Amino acid sequence: MQLNEEACPVPESVLGELYRVSPHGLNALIETVPVQTRARLALYCYRRAHLASIGLAIAASCDEGDLAEFGGNLGADLFVKSREADTPIESFHSQRRKISLSSGPIRQVAPFNQDDE
Repeated sequence: MQLNEEACPVPESVLGELYRVSPHGLNALIETVPVQTRARLALYCYRRAHLASIGLAIAASCDEGDLAEFGGNLGADLFVKSREADTPIESFHSQRRKISLSSGPIRQVAPFNQDDE
């Protein structure tokens, strides 16, 4: 059974760019998104844990009316949070988890010995 997933208001390529962009380029990229689409994108990102800080950064560039129109009470709350956040753009990059790989074997497997049978 597949859940009804909310459609992203921008193409996946733009969403990928938002995720990869440097803190300094985020504002410039956000400005390329139309105002009403930007409000929907802020809400879309904020509803996802791994994109929430991007959602805050996008919401900081939106009007309260646009966020409330598309997100109701959540949109209004997002507007307030985006204004309270110290540096939402910087926090996105500082909160990204680093990927670490195992340096040794995960599990020791005993060698197969046919004489044990």
